[in-house]
Amino acid sequence: MFKKLNPLLHSELRLAIVSLLTGVESAEFVYIKEQTKATAGNLSVQLDKLENAGYISISKGFKGKKPVTTCKITQEGLAAFEEYVKAIQEYFDQSKKN
Repeated sequence: MFKKLNPLLHSELRLAIVSLLTGVESAEFVYIKEQTKATAGNLSVQLDKLENAGYISISKGFKGKKPVTTCKITQEGLAAFEEYVKAIQEYFDQSKKN
């Protein structure tokens, strides 16, 4: 009856990251950190998990002499997010039937 929720996206911080990235072309680490209010260490760990799953791509570069990490959602990540949202919607729809 209920679809299984994607455990990778069912984490509050990872869901917040992916949600944020669906609305922008790309986002810098500092921006994601500010928006999610995550610590740098925790954010780094969660970004690695999302990248390893193929949900985001991470590029590292420089703005002048300052290092910059930029994240972008992938097609696979967008599809996983949309499926997750659809599954959650089905939970709500089921609750309305009862």
